[in-house]
Amino acid sequence: MKDRILQTLRELRAYALSKNVEAAFFYHEEDSYLMRFANSAISLNTNEHLLRLDITAYEDRKRASYELITDLSKLDEMKQGVDIAAEMVKHAQPLHYQPTVPVYRESYLDESVFDAGLAGIDNDARLAYFNEASAGLETEEIKLSGIFSCGVNTIAQINTRSEHLQYFKSSDAQISMVLSHTGLKWEVIAEQSAQRQTDLDPSALRRELSFLLDRYRHDAPQQLPLGSYDIVFGSAAIGDLVDVLSYIGFDGGSMKRGFSFLSEDQLGRRVFSEKFQLTDDPRRLETFPFRRDLTGMPREPFSFFEKGVFNSFAWSQDEADEFGAAPTGHTVMHQSLVLGGGDKEAGTLAELVALPREKDLLYIPFLHYLNIVNPSKGLITASSRFGALLLKKDGSVVVPYNVRVTQSLPEIFGDKLAWLSRTQTVNNTSSSYGARNPTAIVVPAFLQVNDLEISHSNSSY
Repeated sequence: MKDRILQTLRELRAYALSKNVEAAFFYHEEDSYLMRFANSAISLNTNEHLLRLDITAYEDRKRASYELITDLSKLDEMKQGVDIAAEMVKHAQPLHYQPTVPVYRESYLDESVFDAGLAGIDNDARLAYFNEASAGLETEEIKLSGIFSCGVNTIAQINTRSEHLQYFKSSDAQISMVLSHTGLKWEVIAEQSAQRQTDLDPSALRRELSFLLDRYRHDAPQQLPLGSYDIVFGSAAIGDLVDVLSYIGFDGGSMKRGFSFLSEDQLGRRVFSEKFQLTDDPRRLETFPFRRDLTGMPREPFSFFEKGVFNSFAWSQDEADEFGAAPTGHTVMHQSLVLGGGDKEAGTLAELVALPREKDLLYIPFLHYLNIVNPSKGLITASSRFGALLLKKDGSVVVPYNVRVTQSLPEIFGDKLAWLSRTQTVNNTSSSYGARNPTAIVVPAFLQVNDLEISHSNSSY
């Protein structure tokens, strides 16, 4: 199949050259599988095989793209796409900058992120995973829901500037399991990300669900008073915060458009806690990395923040072209972000609850409906959901109703940052919309921020 993909791209390049069309081809093929549960039963079990071809034609400062969903057997249809893109670019509005068409100096084929075992997972295996992870936890009142999403992604590129190609293949899985009480309306959740079959660990998911379930069934619920709390965020919440940071923080294009709370004069200065270290590390296979970016630039570990010092913005090639910056190897569908761990020995929720406490701690594992309030101040808002706990200083545990946190990222990651777990975990941030793009962030299992205000407190579940 790989040879056929590459040969098809070569033929399309030859066709574009024969028509005197400057063109770039981006091939994306996905095999996607989804098993969804609701009310302790399979509610959806589906799969799809999609092949997208994006053709971009260039004419000096003009460019136009045409995308089609097609099949490798339909070469004539793809050639018609070249003709359509060539006609479209004649009528395109010129850009105010010169877009770069990359010149690949060599062919690059990378299948290091692909695992045949994970790619071969079938319906029986997906169901067996769910059954093992939820064994003995469901009752007449407590129902299971969730998803097991997995697939294979294949990306390939060529353009008329060079005969060389790029080719990337990856496998991924994203699992989310929710136990909800039909009467009381509370929910607890556990998640897992996998790049290879050996990453799948249903017993770990079951332990987390079982621990939370025991708390929610036996500990007293409570509406929390408004005010400031020392908050411990779980890995999913941390992953979402880092994901937003990549968008309204260190993205160069966002900064130039006024959609970032960081500025160029902050480069080289400490803007976060000295405990905060964030790197884009394409060596971490669990993040489904691109080891070269889509312009052919080799990607090595790239430090955005070191001991809180802001080192660099991320510049894709196109935004570098637009704003006169140097590209940083970030013309990718996603980065491979790694938030460094700390020195706190708390790798599981049970270990976190067992830690001695001088004050009450509010544990928020998930941020629900996270949204941006003011990007220029880094201000975000979200509510807790799915398994929050109030860890009392006397050692007891209370189940809080949902609360809302409206805070800025400089506050959360600044000097109020108390500690990070030594143990790291993988938080899958993949979106289920659009073309398959498996994405994950490596984060500490927990992170504590002191003296954060909650702006709203629910009176019930």
